[in-house]
Amino acid sequence: MQDRFTTRFTYTFWIKTILAGTLLLPLLPVDVHGKPSITTSQVQNQGAEQKPAEIFAARRHLYESIGQITGIPWYRLAAIDQYERTITRAHPKDRKHPERLTGIYMTPPAWRGWLNPDETDQHPASILFFNGYGRDGSGDGIADPNNDLDLLYSIASVIQKYGNRQEDFNIALWEYYHNSRSVQRIQQFAKLYEHFDNLDLFGHAFPVPLGSNYSYRSTWGTKRSWGGYRIHEGTDIFAPHGLPVRSTCYGVVEIKGWNPFGGWRIGIRDLNNHYHYYAHLSGFDKNAHIGEVVTPGQVVGWVGSSGYGKPGTQGKFPPHLHYGIYRDSGLTEWSFDPYPSLSHWEREERKQKKNKSK
Repeated sequence: MQDRFTTRFTYTFWIKTILAGTLLLPLLPVDVHGKPSITTSQVQNQGAEQKPAEIFAARRHLYESIGQITGIPWYRLAAIDQYERTITRAHPKDRKHPERLTGIYMTPPAWRGWLNPDETDQHPASILFFNGYGRDGSGDGIADPNNDLDLLYSIASVIQKYGNRQEDFNIALWEYYHNSRSVQRIQQFAKLYEHFDNLDLFGHAFPVPLGSNYSYRSTWGTKRSWGGYRIHEGTDIFAPHGLPVRSTCYGVVEIKGWNPFGGWRIGIRDLNNHYHYYAHLSGFDKNAHIGEVVTPGQVVGWVGSSGYGKPGTQGKFPPHLHYGIYRDSGLTEWSFDPYPSLSHWEREERKQKKNKSK
């Protein structure tokens, strides 16, 4: 009896839903947007064989095109797109999608609408009826979840509803992600893009000046006992007290101050959503304030021997820079061995200096 009632109820529900959709769809508003200045074929033909400069140029064109339609600054759209790209790198299986210019990913239910019975629906009007996020940004009458124009226009439509002020943008990000970490990361990325007016901000530098007296080896994962047994989450670069410590990346200063383990330390977030941690400093550069933008090679502090105690504790070990990198997964962060990156940046910087001297 119960099964018969459930079957009748389900059948009646879907009949009513389909009838309502059939009657209302002709009356529903469609996406209103101007003709995009970049065509769907232009976007989809951006292959993996393109040079980085060409990819950055194509993305910038895409952000500016959707920005003109929606009134959202290009650097905010770029920040959302880059954040989404970093989360996909951290969760490649859960967010798998074809290779494309944009990194934005929406789950099928979010794209089509959670109550939408058509799991492959790409009709803008029916998606709108079921409160899905999918929109037609290319003007071809289809809301394709793997079309760069459609994806970027869809996320822009979500943001656009809240207004164009900075506070409105922050609220929109919170309502979409419900994650304060996501909001902070996208704000930082937008700040970098706006400040430099450039997408190609992935250059690096070695954390201490080349040619100075320093030494390092892979020390990630070794045991530490002060403050409880734990692993060493970084690489120690031994150098004279007071040697300049430089930012390894384009980034935003996220944390600065005292840490019982790391002493005077500073943390910088880059566009790969990597947190760069510099510890045991003897002091900070006067321009390295929280929220400030930094560039590769910019001095942020000096080598010291601070830490392993209350604020101001010095000299419990030889002076050195503890350098660590942490990857953000969206909810948590974890360290990974920075030694290969350090070795690579050191070689690249030596090559650049050699080429300049020729």
